[in-house]
Amino acid sequence: MTRVGYWVDLFQAQRHLGAGFLLTRRFALTALHCLRNLDALDDRVDIALADERRVQGRVCRRAKDADLALIEIAASHELALQVPAAHVALRGDRWWGPYRPAPGDAQLSGGVDHGALRHTCEGGGAIEALQLTADQHLGDYSGYSGGPVEGTSAERDPVVLGILLEQAMDRQSTEHRAANVLFAATIAEAMRRFDHFDVGHLIDALRPPEEIEGMPRPPAPAPELRNEDTPPPQHTEAESLLVTLRRWSERGLIDPTQAAQLRLQVAQRIIDGELGAGGRDERD
Repeated sequence: MTRVGYWVDLFQAQRHLGAGFLLTRRFALTALHCLRNLDALDDRVDIALADERRVQGRVCRRAKDADLALIEIAASHELALQVPAAHVALRGDRWWGPYRPAPGDAQLSGGVDHGALRHTCEGGGAIEALQLTADQHLGDYSGYSGGPVEGTSAERDPVVLGILLEQAMDRQSTEHRAANVLFAATIAEAMRRFDHFDVGHLIDALRPPEEIEGMPRPPAPAPELRNEDTPPPQHTEAESLLVTLRRWSERGLIDPTQAAQLRLQVAQRIIDGELGAGGRDERD
């Protein structure tokens, strides 16, 4: 996978708003405070890609307490850019920030102090966050907000660990200077905040609503007798969903990384349904 192409700059008209990155080929993630200069009556934004193309998008969701925002890329734009797999950071890992506010700015790097810290962000919400130490003592890291935090996997491929949100202030400074301690929301936190990445959202897309306005609900089918070798209906439906997710991934309708995560969630729901949330068979 090439490192070029998945982090973006956000604009409205010619006004630069901030950074973000492609979470999938249809959605970009950013820090909500990066959009503070967005026209209150216009959610449309221009997304400047690393290859200098611009595509249109709109802010579709805001998680104010978590300081996160999701931008949907217009359906007319076909992005073939590959995005990195998401990963979990561990204490002691190395990280780096591929996004720079300007070509002359420093590229951030450093170490992970905490991989899953409960952090109260400036939006007021408690989020799962990475606490990071930056090697570069810049004094002001605000231009990097919204950019991705990258690490490396066991295969040495780049993986995205989180999204930079804010910086800790140096308590010894009288000039409101920032310390080189940064906080980033984990990718898991972003996935929880936006239902676009929940299996239920895809099930609704696959299965039409039971009742459409002006049309009667169809009668329920008669119950079928089955033997022990016949899979239960929920298994059949889940298998159909898994096949559909694989086909969507092959056709490029959803990102392969997102498809893999969704398939894992479907499998987990089957297990939870069979064994119960506590991990044991509820029939015992």
